[in-house]
Amino acid sequence: MPTAARTTKGRTRVSSPEPILPPRKRRPEALTTREQEILELIWTGFKNKEIAQRLKISVKTVEAHRANMMKKIRVSNTAQLLKAAIQGKMLKLR
Repeated sequence: MPTAARTTKGRTRVSSPEPILPPRKRRPEALTTREQEILELIWTGFKNKEIAQRLKISVKTVEAHRANMMKKIRVSNTAQLLKAAIQGKMLKLR
């Protein structure tokens, strides 16, 4: 049903309502090569500081990559990140 809206001169204007769309389910984005590399180092058991030293990047950069991975995979902690990575076959178990 159209809705009415008043204009500044007292006239009524009819506008049509916007259609209600179901929320889109977005696919998780693919991890970058660097994120994949960091994910494997997290799986190996390295701490952020150790990963930073190994890759010659700052700890803040490692933390940013970890946060980006968690956002892409839609998880809130490292355990969930690793579980999702295993289930999504992003990690190869030996």
